[in-house]
Amino acid sequence: MAGQKYEEIRCRLIEIFACRGCKEAEEMADETINRVTSKVASISGGYVGNPAHYFYGVAQKIHLEYLRRKPAPAIMPQVDEPYEAEEEYECLKHCMQKFTPESRELILQYYEADKREKIHHRKTLAHEMGIEPNALRVRAYRIKAVLQQCIKDCLQGKF
Repeated sequence: MAGQKYEEIRCRLIEIFACRGCKEAEEMADETINRVTSKVASISGGYVGNPAHYFYGVAQKIHLEYLRRKPAPAIMPQVDEPYEAEEEYECLKHCMQKFTPESRELILQYYEADKREKIHHRKTLAHEMGIEPNALRVRAYRIKAVLQQCIKDCLQGKF
C-alpha cells in the first residue's frame, strides 16, 4: 500500500515537472521526495490533509529554484551582424508559418506587452481563452520551444 502510494506520488511529480518543461523531471521528483522525507519527523504530528498535497507544495518550491538556476531562453538569439539578423528574421517568418493560426496568434499576443502591463495582458488573454494563466504559460512555452528549434534548424540549413 505505501509503496503504491509512493509510486503514484512520484509519477505525478514527474508529470508535473515534465509539463513545466523541466528536462530533469525524474531527478527533481526524487529531490522533492528526499526533502519531504527528511522533514517527516518534524511535520507528521501537526500536518492535516492529504500528504500528496504537501509533496506538490514542495515540488512548487523546487520548480522555482530550477527556474532561478536556469537562464530564461530567448526567442531570438542576439546577433551582431545585420546579415545575421535578416537571416534570422526570414527563418522566424518561415517557422511561424508552420504553426496553426491559433498558435501564431497566441505566441504573438503572449509576448505583446512589457513590464507590469504584461501581467495584466496575460491574465486577460488566459481569461479570454477560458484557461488558467498557468495553462497559458505552458502553451506559450511549448510553442516557443518548437519555434526556437525550428529557427535553429533553419539557420543551420536543415530544411
